Amino acid sequence: MFLLMEGLRRRGHDNVLLCPAGSRSEREARERGIACRAIPARTEWNPANVWRVRAALRAAAPDLVHLHTGRANWLGGLAARPLHVPVITTRRMDRAVKRNVRTRLLYGSLVRRAVAISGAIERQLLAGGVRASMVRVIPSAVDAATLRPQRTREAVRAAEGLDAETPCLLLLAALVRRKGIDVLLEALARLAQEGLEPALWIAGEGPERGALERRAGGLGVSARVRFLGQRADRADLLAACDVVVLPSRQEGLGVAALEAMALARPVVATRVGGLGEAVVHERTGLLVPPDDVRALAEALARLLRDASLRESLGAAGPARLAQGYRPDQMVDAYERLYREVLAEVEGP
Repeated sequence: MFLLMEGLRRRGHDNVLLCPAGSRSEREARERGIACRAIPARTEWNPANVWRVRAALRAAAPDLVHLHTGRANWLGGLAARPLHVPVITTRRMDRAVKRNVRTRLLYGSLVRRAVAISGAIERQLLAGGVRASMVRVIPSAVDAATLRPQRTREAVRAAEGLDAETPCLLLLAALVRRKGIDVLLEALARLAQEGLEPALWIAGEGPERGALERRAGGLGVSARVRFLGQRADRADLLAACDVVVLPSRQEGLGVAALEAMALARPVVATRVGGLGEAVVHERTGLLVPPDDVRALAEALARLLRDASLRESLGAAGPARLAQGYRPDQMVDAYERLYREVLAEVEGP
């Protein structure tokens, strides 16, 4: 969202972010110098929040409203409708769209276009009854220019207690069940049976951390697994690892995969959602079925044993990123969509 807003700002468009007061989004917007109106939402689904959002929209007087979360769809969609401001939404979640009254109201009355960040999400929208004429696919992007390591590979590894020779797997993800981290821990234990003992760095936080730490202990791999917590030095970690692993059960797109490809790191990922589209099997990484410990272990073993394959898959990453995942390409696509919607509203 912020990449989009900054890209639009550079092209001369005014942006105003409406977000919950005291939220991370508000802090980030103010740090980036993006105009922001913070909405004091005492309880998440209080109907009064619609009136607060409507008042903020009336004050901002936008030509178009762009919604970015499920909660925003309802608050923003209901708030904008009486103001006769066109609305679009971006859907990022890899889950089924239900054919029900809520779906018909949202996509039939409140928004004019629904953007899917991957073909997989587009298919879910269509399966949920959303009209094909409403749906557009615009992938999320990563800015490779901002992914500049600040420390050497050796320094990062030394700081994490890892020598220069031990292969290192990296997972960047929230510690929740849909990320499939439990499957990765089991695959790590299976690798040990084949004499392969890479280190595993898990960067992220979430409610599953305690259970995952206990699972690592039960599998006998705790000594090789480091839970790094939430990290701001993602570029440093990517540059210091050998393989990026994304064993997700569900994934709208998988920004971590894009970041890995931006820094020429090979990816082992599950063939789910947009992740199975962004990572090209045998070109930028290896794809395996979700929840398949054996397949995941075999793919990892293949890369751990073949340095030339790791190098060739990683080297193809930046070129893949240029095929629709760059910020300028994303901004181009949204700018065209905005103009399309505004022309539709204004008429001939």
